[in-house]
Amino acid sequence: MRAYLFPGQGSQAVGMGAALAEASAEARAVFAEVDEALGQNLFALMRAGPEETLTLTENAQPAIMANSIAVLRVLEGMGTRLAEEADFVAGHSLGEYSALCAAGALGLAATARLLKLRGRAMQAAVPVGEGAMAALLGADLERARALAQAAAQGQVCAIANDNDPSQVVISGDRAAIERAVALAREMGIKRALLLPVSAPFHCPLMAPAARAMEVALGEVEIGEPAVALYANVTAAPVSDPGIIARLLVEQVTGMVRWRESVLAMAADGVDHFVELGGKVLGGMVKRIVPEARVTSLISIDDVDALAREL
Repeated sequence: MRAYLFPGQGSQAVGMGAALAEASAEARAVFAEVDEALGQNLFALMRAGPEETLTLTENAQPAIMANSIAVLRVLEGMGTRLAEEADFVAGHSLGEYSALCAAGALGLAATARLLKLRGRAMQAAVPVGEGAMAALLGADLERARALAQAAAQGQVCAIANDNDPSQVVISGDRAAIERAVALAREMGIKRALLLPVSAPFHCPLMAPAARAMEVALGEVEIGEPAVALYANVTAAPVSDPGIIARLLVEQVTGMVRWRESVLAMAADGVDHFVELGGKVLGGMVKRIVPEARVTSLISIDDVDALAREL
């Protein structure tokens, strides 16, 4: 069984999608449709930067999605179909929107607009400098939770991402996150690193962004995906459009249960994980389920190799 995976924020890079667009009309069509939907030349930014503008949350989120969907369209142009080759889809944070678009539950233009709004809303939820995130390396979920509780001291310090058995990300008020970083070694965590992000994602401080997304998702038609989505906040498959919309709202403030999602997919029989448009999730999968097969699709050669196999 096979799952298609879609990366989240942090996988953006200047030059993304450029070689794919040169080689494929399907990829160019995706980037053109996203540009039109946003009224912005996003692909020019993806192709040439500047990096600091591409990294802005409101640009990075639709750019990463567009790159993933371009990879998928190239793969489909070689004769494969997601509904025939994938048993499940899953995405990390914004990657859930990419996954839903790939599975036909959301249109490409609507997905791009939702992610533009999501990026702006998440950035606006907390003034720059007041929130922070940190990666805990060599930490399991239990130790991370103990650290977050110790560091909170009346402020927000929450688990944002349970990525794999050795990496958990925390998010919240800057002072609380800085206390957590200082306490980490003392609590048996190998290393804690502040992340270069502009907002504290996936924690209660994102409540204003969740409200904005609830309104936006209420105005968009979500269809039933061709294959079930493993949702971030439940680590379980879902196909009902109404439930999907609710979970996308909860995801803004909730924990990304990626480790549990991968374990659940493996328990359901998935032994081949295909990441479209990145390679970070593939590394996490190998740390969660070492025996799983992982394929990362970034270049036209990567796509061609998988298409020949399928």
